[in-house]
Amino acid sequence: MIYFKEYLKPKNLQEAYEVLTSKNAKIIGGATFLKLSNQSFETAIDLIDAKLDFIRESENEIEIGAMVTLSEFGDNPIISNLYNGFLKNITENILSFQMRNLITVGGTIFPKFGFSDLITGLLVLETEVHLYKNGKIRLEDFLNTKIQKDILEKITIKKKPLAVSFKNIKNSEYDFSIINIAVSKSENEVKIAVGARPAMAVLITKDLNFFEDIDKAVESLLNKIKFSDDLRASKIYRQKVCKALLKRALREVIQ
Repeated sequence: MIYFKEYLKPKNLQEAYEVLTSKNAKIIGGATFLKLSNQSFETAIDLIDAKLDFIRESENEIEIGAMVTLSEFGDNPIISNLYNGFLKNITENILSFQMRNLITVGGTIFPKFGFSDLITGLLVLETEVHLYKNGKIRLEDFLNTKIQKDILEKITIKKKPLAVSFKNIKNSEYDFSIINIAVSKSENEVKIAVGARPAMAVLITKDLNFFEDIDKAVESLLNKIKFSDDLRASKIYRQKVCKALLKRALREVIQ
């Protein structure tokens, strides 16, 4: 449950940032995941009127505003056509339709949730996070940077020729992933993201030659990825499932 005294809907990011930095305030996004926590703060900032609900395409990249919901994201024809529906397929299987109507792209990415399927998928693409004060940061750098008082304006995805694959497993249809894996292959490079470990997703980049023997390569990679126990699965179970899913994903994009 969350508790706050004041609810504001700024008209632009400057107004929102002034409130965020002058009061005990929080950006609430779609408020779906925030409500699962137990927090109290003075002012809730809703960006619904800040004109961040856009998806735009140019020759080289796609821009997605922070207030786009996961339903809007998955239904958008630009996203549907990108990498044969790679991101559309990921978001269509996140929780329920009702939840996807509330969860925003910004509300998923800015808190860096470890269970996020979307973050894992975006990591293997060329994704940049655009913050109001800290500017443009690569997603993988953003995940490893401590940023508190800032506002996520949008993300951008560079259009590159890539082969991609996403795999995950859940205890039930509307639960979070126990483990999720995304793989992309360019001409000479392979990117692998592993999330829901249950910690935040990690990104590994290797030369394509590293995967001449996929079984051997996966054994080597698993030794570098840390897994942990939580209520959904044990560390050992996650390791074994990750091994199987990673082999499948790699064979899809490489062979």
